[in-house]
Amino acid sequence: MAAGRAYAGVPAAQRRALRRAALVAAGLDIVGTQGSARLTVAGLCARAGLNERYFYESFASTDEVLGAVLDDVLAELTSAIVTAVAAAPQDTRAKARAAIAAAIELLTDDDRKTRVVFAEPLAAPALMARRAEVARAFVALIVGQAQEFYGPATALRVGSWGDFGAAYVLGGLAETMTAWVRGDLAISRDELIDRATDLFVVVGEHVVGTASS
Repeated sequence: MAAGRAYAGVPAAQRRALRRAALVAAGLDIVGTQGSARLTVAGLCARAGLNERYFYESFASTDEVLGAVLDDVLAELTSAIVTAVAAAPQDTRAKARAAIAAAIELLTDDDRKTRVVFAEPLAAPALMARRAEVARAFVALIVGQAQEFYGPATALRVGSWGDFGAAYVLGGLAETMTAWVRGDLAISRDELIDRATDLFVVVGEHVVGTASS
């Protein structure tokens, strides 16, 4: 196959990593455009331009590919959010809008990623169990960013309200984004970001205020 020539002189471990990345990219393309039900070893390898024997050096099943595709999108999403928040002015609304805009823009700029994050975990049994794990990870991200902004003393006072508020806004944002992608909300993307930011700030300030009272 052509991959051996293309990667000539590249160490074996790096060649394996490149082949794995090609399979994950092909998985995103298939799952993000056709759905997880259409993901097969033969179709995946054909899309990646790899011999089928290379599939099994990285994955035991297509379910593992589904997990890897989701993990890649979520890692990209996390990185975009953290980078945007760090660059935003030291202001509650600016930080919140930066995080929400980074997430919404990344997902809606590529419809495949929107489908992988919002639709496929509901349709694919292999991903269904990951929903709670993913939600917990993003709640922890929101809480962690809030703690950095408000400081450890406020975080300590907030206590369990922090996780509650983060879970609340995360669930609301996910459902709102899903409705917007379906076309159920007749607003622009900027309006979606602004309205989500407004509600995010209201909840955040309520949580901090409750803890301080």
